[in-house]
Amino acid sequence: MKCFCKFIPDYRRILPLLILLASCSPRYAQSLRQPVALSCVEPAFLKPGDKVALISPSYHTPMENVDAAAKILRDWGLESVVGAHVGKVHRGRYAGTTQERLADLEWALADPSIKAILCNRGGYGTIRLVNKLSPEAIAAHPKWLIGFSDITTLHAMETRSGVISLHATMCSLMAKSRGRDLSSTLVRNILYGTIPVYETPTHPQNRPGHGRGTLVGGNLCTFTPILGTDADATLGEDIILFIEEVEEDMSHIDRLVNTLLLNGVLDRCKGVILGEFTGCKANLGFGSVEEMIGTYLKDYDIPVLCGFPAGHGDVNLPLLMGATVDLDVTDTGATVTFDVPGQTRRIRTADALKESQPLRVDEVDKPAKFVRFIDFRRHFEGIRR
Repeated sequence: MKCFCKFIPDYRRILPLLILLASCSPRYAQSLRQPVALSCVEPAFLKPGDKVALISPSYHTPMENVDAAAKILRDWGLESVVGAHVGKVHRGRYAGTTQERLADLEWALADPSIKAILCNRGGYGTIRLVNKLSPEAIAAHPKWLIGFSDITTLHAMETRSGVISLHATMCSLMAKSRGRDLSSTLVRNILYGTIPVYETPTHPQNRPGHGRGTLVGGNLCTFTPILGTDADATLGEDIILFIEEVEEDMSHIDRLVNTLLLNGVLDRCKGVILGEFTGCKANLGFGSVEEMIGTYLKDYDIPVLCGFPAGHGDVNLPLLMGATVDLDVTDTGATVTFDVPGQTRRIRTADALKESQPLRVDEVDKPAKFVRFIDFRRHFEGIRR
């Protein structure tokens, strides 16, 4: 009997191999893409005197921008509290190590006296925070998390945890405008309980129709790498997908859109909102990014809204990620309505764009090389991401 047992494999040795084989099977791979039910609550609206945490989950932000944003919050009647590691610089760009940036986020989420979290800037780095926070930790004290670009990862984590968050301008841009631009004003209004209803003009790449679902997405380069993870909000059963991008080659955008297609994301969409594609040059025989993406969306019977002013442009109108949204697109325009309790205010996006025009006039007539230098400088000062 003892001699026979030596031919029986030790389960401790073969178990890892069995797990590896199971993970490579088509059935297991398919289970990673099974739709999930999304149900998000809105955080409580703020009152004068409430605390707002300022944190840097990605790249470092100059402290003068943080100080400027803190002053804007005070002007709004709110108290700002700066994360312990915000002033740090790690490897030349990050706002501290992964653990330090995570610690500031954990602190801001866990402290019940903090009612909102304003991210200082994006850049890169939030992907390192995926799976380091439990959904329970995020949902324990629902609060508004505000940011865009690389903060898209955190929006996805909030949505999967059941909390609505705010895709909106951050400290760097607020400092530039001193909080007087419409994008910042709408953030203040939402925090105090006034929800926008957006009215947009027609666009040649729009597709008419009505769709209702959970708003997910954000920066394409940021949410595509987390497909299939516990932070993937595009796994929602009925979603309205929002996409924006900055300074990416169209071939890269095409590759990422195909990644969404191959992962079944478009099959779960009840509508699509295409935001700003700032500095994304048209090529591959298309006149615009919207035209290229439209070639994939034509096979789906869903409404498509193009040219929504959210992303990396001068106007970045806030969107409530994780909220149930009604998207109505007609031949004369479109409306975006959030199913969130509170007062409402109708916002014509065309008017918002007109208000931003004076900010661009000074640069229009300058030589192209000088404009590119300005864009380069803004990028590394935290204006872009």
